[in-house]
Amino acid sequence: MSIQNLNALYQYLDDLCLKEDNDDELFASSYIRGFIALSASEFGDETQALSVDLANSVSEKMTASRSELTPQDQQIISNYWAELKAHFTH
Repeated sequence: MSIQNLNALYQYLDDLCLKEDNDDELFASSYIRGFIALSASEFGDETQALSVDLANSVSEKMTASRSELTPQDQQIISNYWAELKAHFTH
């Protein structure tokens, strides 16, 4: 999968919702998307590249809200974010 900017990432996450194959993946992608959108508004518009600074901001916001998740959900989110974060390279 090649994701180079925020629009492409949102499209990828939207496509996951259409597939509806895996409840954990849908939960994680929806949860993380909210943090990505919140952080992205601080860095630019939806055409921005997926930068390390943006990924760090998302990580910080997610860490601050960990208490709202069960330990099992925390692990699901953490694993999924690790996969997505690999695309934030610029």
